[in-house]
Amino acid sequence: MAETLKKGSRVTGTAREKLAADLKKKYDGGASIRALAEETGRSYGFVHRMLSESGVTLRGRGGATRGKKSTSA
Repeated sequence: MAETLKKGSRVTGTAREKLAADLKKKYDGGASIRALAEETGRSYGFVHRMLSESGVTLRGRGGATRGKKSTSA
């Protein structure tokens, strides 16, 4: 996929739909947006926009969360 995209080139039509479907499949499979951006040679924002356009529910940022601690007794 990365070899077919030139950096900064406009992606339209069926190529855009195919790319969006491919990104969605990989993202749903656990790949991060940053990893997909690096793999395709596109920006984080471009990949984020493509995922949003294809109807993906984006994951949270992760990390430590605040709230009630679970008790293990």
